[in-house]
Amino acid sequence: MAKEEIDDLLPDKDAAKGFYAKYEPKEILGKGISSTVRRCIEKETGIEYAAKIIDLSSDSHDGADGKTMLEATLEEIHILRMVSGHPYIIELHDVFESSTFIFLVFELCKNGELFDYLTSVVALSEKKTRYIMRQLFEALQYVHGKNIVHRDLKPENILLDDNFNIKLTDFGFARVVKPGEKLFDLCGTPGYLAPEVLKCNMFETAEGYSYDVDIWACGVIMFTLLVGCPPFWHRKQMVMLRKIMEGDFSFTSPEWADITEPPKDLIRKLLVVDPNERISIKEALNHPFFQIMFWDQDNSVKGGTSRRFSRICQITLEHKEQKFDARKMFKFGILCVRAIVRIQRLRFTPEPLSMEVARVDPYRIKVLRKVIDACAFRVYGHWVKKGEGQNRAALFENMPKVELKQIYVNNLSR
Repeated sequence: MAKEEIDDLLPDKDAAKGFYAKYEPKEILGKGISSTVRRCIEKETGIEYAAKIIDLSSDSHDGADGKTMLEATLEEIHILRMVSGHPYIIELHDVFESSTFIFLVFELCKNGELFDYLTSVVALSEKKTRYIMRQLFEALQYVHGKNIVHRDLKPENILLDDNFNIKLTDFGFARVVKPGEKLFDLCGTPGYLAPEVLKCNMFETAEGYSYDVDIWACGVIMFTLLVGCPPFWHRKQMVMLRKIMEGDFSFTSPEWADITEPPKDLIRKLLVVDPNERISIKEALNHPFFQIMFWDQDNSVKGGTSRRFSRICQITLEHKEQKFDARKMFKFGILCVRAIVRIQRLRFTPEPLSMEVARVDPYRIKVLRKVIDACAFRVYGHWVKKGEGQNRAALFENMPKVELKQIYVNNLSR
């Protein structure tokens, strides 16, 4: 990067005191190896921001490109300014630098990381997953449109604003990619690495990777949001990496019994080992999982739901001689639509379990499973470390030893 470009990125060079003159630092929001994030208030406007304070005193960076801490930070600032202006990407508000620190002032996302939110609720519904994944794909589409690959997508790098809209953040591993260029660096978080990234570290003849690694990471994130644990988890990391290389995952756990086919189909198309066969972002956004009912020009819902509702209202009015009541009719309409939706989803509703089955394997019942998982996360939530999906997934390992299970069953039958 040229000296002129660096000067443009750091307009307040040698003016760290300018940060304290303009902002009032508050409590610590988070800490990293060489950085601290604090809430701060702009003195002139009273607006709250998040200040990431990066320590340059140990200016050595063993990142993907072997850059120093300063060089890596300048590259991140450059990329953040390239992708600014998108509603689902974090906005860099201000930059200050001294000889030992760099201050990056971002918009404040009061609901914190998606990772922490997921830990508090264990897993998300299909509706909430659809809401978050749509925004993530749209943000990623914008990033790729700027010829940038993120390379470190994970719930820890997705923030939630006041309205629970996402803000994609942490572009420390992001790279601007020239047309046709391939990358070969091993960087990112193990559980979210695409097979082609691992191949670059294993084979000298590897072809490299590009934007498709972000699409693979989206598949891992979506899987994790729906059931709470990652798709390729194993206690031994080498086994986990082999499962990633082979694309070895399944929907056989009890949690997946209550999830419909569209999200499963999208995940299958996202977690494809061959990047050339992997679904694109545009195709993902057009997938049936994101296609909800919408109104056409004659004010009817495609699929016939509105026409059926209108006919029901018409029949009801024909058989009622009393004065039209808009409030009651609106309530009745809501009940009709809800009934139709439930009928359409009947085939996805799991069959009820008998009391005998519930006593032997209560985890199969969705209501009990939510209670069990929530209690487990309340007790062991402190054990779940960011960047390590291993110990989080271990909380879902509920396969009892055969001997103990048999003793339990025998005791129940007495």
